[in-house]
Amino acid sequence: MRPVRERAEPGQESVWDYPRPAVAEPSGRHVRIVHRGVTVADTRAAIRTLETSHPPSWYLPPADVARELLRASTRRSFCEWKGEAVYWHLALGDALLRDVAWSYPDPTPGFAPLRDHLAFYAAPLDRCTVDEAVVTPQPGGFYGGWITPDVVGPFKGVLGSMGW
Repeated sequence: MRPVRERAEPGQESVWDYPRPAVAEPSGRHVRIVHRGVTVADTRAAIRTLETSHPPSWYLPPADVARELLRASTRRSFCEWKGEAVYWHLALGDALLRDVAWSYPDPTPGFAPLRDHLAFYAAPLDRCTVDEAVVTPQPGGFYGGWITPDVVGPFKGVLGSMGW
């Protein structure tokens, strides 16, 4: 399947204009995560990563995340751009959302600003927003990008996108 680029309207970005290899850029946008009525994260100091065909992943500074709700996971993964990721569970009362967040304790030099920042999968969480716009999770469950109304695709992760 060959992707057919969606048309970006004024005020929108196409993920097909994002670079490859990926880059990280600071953002002053308001990023907020709420689950079960508890604010898990709230920041205006996020870093977003951009890569061709992917909606942005949002990395939040540890000071703006309720770290007391996180539990270390044994899961690890490797990104060709950022290095080795570690994962985190979110514990709220009797609920444990497994591997819902990840971070890079020792990122590659090009992604040094991401050190210890946390990115979250949107799908398991009640509400993730960017400037009050509710996020749609990147399709497929593997990637952690956040789709907002100002980003158009198609997005890697849909059926048939393995070779993009």
